Amino acid sequence: MTVVSNNPSWWPIINSIIFFGYWIVAAGVVVVCDWVLTLGQEIELIWRQRWSFMTVLYLVIRYIGILYSVMNAMPYMTMVSLTDAVSNIIYYSLNMTSVVVTAMLDVIMIARLHAMYQRSRIMLIFLVVIFLAVNVTCGVIAVLALKHIVAEELILSGAHICGVEGDVQLLLSMIWMLNAVWEVLTLCLSVWIAVKHFRDLRRPGPSTGSTIGDCFTVLIKSHVLYFASFAGVSCLQFSSLSPSLLNSNYMEAEILYGVLEILLSVKLFVLGPRLVLVIREYHVTLVANSDAEISMKSMVFQENVQISTSSSSTV
Repeated sequence: MTVVSNNPSWWPIINSIIFFGYWIVAAGVVVVCDWVLTLGQEIELIWRQRWSFMTVLYLVIRYIGILYSVMNAMPYMTMVSLTDAVSNIIYYSLNMTSVVVTAMLDVIMIARLHAMYQRSRIMLIFLVVIFLAVNVTCGVIAVLALKHIVAEELILSGAHICGVEGDVQLLLSMIWMLNAVWEVLTLCLSVWIAVKHFRDLRRPGPSTGSTIGDCFTVLIKSHVLYFASFAGVSCLQFSSLSPSLLNSNYMEAEILYGVLEILLSVKLFVLGPRLVLVIREYHVTLVANSDAEISMKSMVFQENVQISTSSSSTV
């Protein structure tokens, strides 16, 4: 049911919502700008390459991110009227999209760790079991939380606002904690195999191959940015649970939530797709260098054959 009020006591809340809307728009601009900047790479490395499961994951995450950014900004357009039904659909869609995209990024991380551990079947089974336990639990908790939430349209002093009723902070914090456990686990596994790899490189003995070493370096470099964003998001998420913040003025809380929104969008819809692009770019470069090397060796071989043939005819 739409609530209408012209009480001046709502003005501070209206101003804070409008202020937070600027952060939401900024997060969407970051996602769209990254898509524009990487569009050339996407066409070359995704659309023109053979399709695979990772291709589908990349496209879903990339373009759902753009749709997510648009839908996320709609409730903060105070001049646009949203019915209660539309408000509920938007709120449910945004929350479930976040859960699904997080699970997709976990699948990408499993593939990368599987490669870093030299396609170990034991490691793959271990990661899949933990992945299923964490994400199924998060999915169930998210559904339970959404059942206790009702979104409705508020018209406050002429401003159309999407209001949400329901206390599900505990359930949402449980989802954050479970995702943090998964991220910490993958971080520890990445650090462990990285230390082991670079320790093996320092040992005297036969070389493990420059190709494997270069690929490992590419994986580690892209891991660093992803885990840095995870650390920033996790710190802000747990800070948002602080009672002192909840009791502070609206502006301080909105700044923290706004920064959190930008970092979360960067983690899900910017660094997530780049996890796939980085490896695709390395693979294409590796194949191109390999073809060039084969072509060079063929030219040298043909020149040697011609020289030996001419020498035999002279004799």
